[in-house]
Amino acid sequence: MSLIEVKVPNIGDYSGVPVIEVLVTAGDVVSVDDPLVTLESDKASMEIPAPSAGKVAEVLVNVGDTVSEGHLILRLEAEANEAGTAAAADAPTPPAAARPEADPDGPADPSPPPASSNVSSNTSVLPAPADFDGLNASPSVRRLARELDIDLAALKGTGEKGRITKADVKAALGGGSATGRALTIADVPQPDFSKFGPVTVAPLSRLKRLSGPHLHRAWVSIPHVTHTDEADITELETYRRTLDAEARAKGYRVTMLSFLMMASVATLKQFPEFNASLSPDGQSLILKRYYNIGVAVDTPDGLVVPVIKDADRKRILELSQELSTVSQRMRDGKIAPADIQGGTFSISSLGGIGGTGFTPIVNAPEVAILGVVRAVTRPVWNGETFTPRLMLPLCVSYDHRVIDGALAARFTRRLAEILGDVRQLVL
Repeated sequence: MSLIEVKVPNIGDYSGVPVIEVLVTAGDVVSVDDPLVTLESDKASMEIPAPSAGKVAEVLVNVGDTVSEGHLILRLEAEANEAGTAAAADAPTPPAAARPEADPDGPADPSPPPASSNVSSNTSVLPAPADFDGLNASPSVRRLARELDIDLAALKGTGEKGRITKADVKAALGGGSATGRALTIADVPQPDFSKFGPVTVAPLSRLKRLSGPHLHRAWVSIPHVTHTDEADITELETYRRTLDAEARAKGYRVTMLSFLMMASVATLKQFPEFNASLSPDGQSLILKRYYNIGVAVDTPDGLVVPVIKDADRKRILELSQELSTVSQRMRDGKIAPADIQGGTFSISSLGGIGGTGFTPIVNAPEVAILGVVRAVTRPVWNGETFTPRLMLPLCVSYDHRVIDGALAARFTRRLAEILGDVRQLVL
């Protein structure tokens, strides 16, 4: 048996990150990639996985401890056939998942954790003592409070020994309503589905489990409106095909997404309210003078939104090559926290699949997102006759607290005009 020291891996710019869950105890048997502890800062949540199969020899952290990169969290007795991994144990272990909250949500490892029947059954019911900030609330209650934008410090717990419960958090939603009645979100009733027929329980992937709360929080807290328009990309598609034919010989593709990114940047410069974030107090707009475009990438376990940094400084071929590299890395599960942070505007493209329109969810704390579906050739009146044109549907969802309908219509129309005349991208 080899003794492996498991340390906190590279977790980006974070330091002094609280331990919110310890998922194993000494003596537990774990498999490769089983989660050991959960860390959570005000911006990200991540699980530290087991680097190899074996038995937990010693746990060196507790709930409420704060740790940074390189901090020793436990020692693991690796199985004999895993001894080869012991030499690599001192190298940073990639975080199993990261969920951005102030920056676009994405996990650091989209692969689901393998099931393991060897983990001690009592590790999932560890006691949840009062946390390091003095609030008596479990991690699940804290997550719910963040999703609903509720200040736990302002609540009085009704649970045992003043513990704050989920019901307390939900009841707080309506605390300031004009009618004085508390607005609560009732849990969806769960009947015994097996009474009606055969069922199978399939656990969500780690990616979906961690991105779900971010999407829910964005949908609940942001008043979404979606404006739709369409762009005539007939000439643009002809030009794209020419570039793509040349790029294939060099090992990458030139897709419409590269042009969408470049056109989006050009439009964002003319409408800076879309490249912004609302201040925490809701009284100011933080206008960003940089252009980092998040691009939704379809992986086997769900969507990941890597961020292409400084998109305004790159041309079509550069964007295409970077998109090709980043997309493949996301699908391989090789995601670092820095890959999914710092976005200012996002694009979700379903053009390769189909559809006629959809409402993309704003990737908070951004205030707008562009969704596109499959372009369709249809007859368009040019003033004298109908001619076949390739039309691309555009769907822009926006935060109505920041952007009104008229501004959204102007933004989307301008974006369509730029896509309709590729020459404008060089102006």
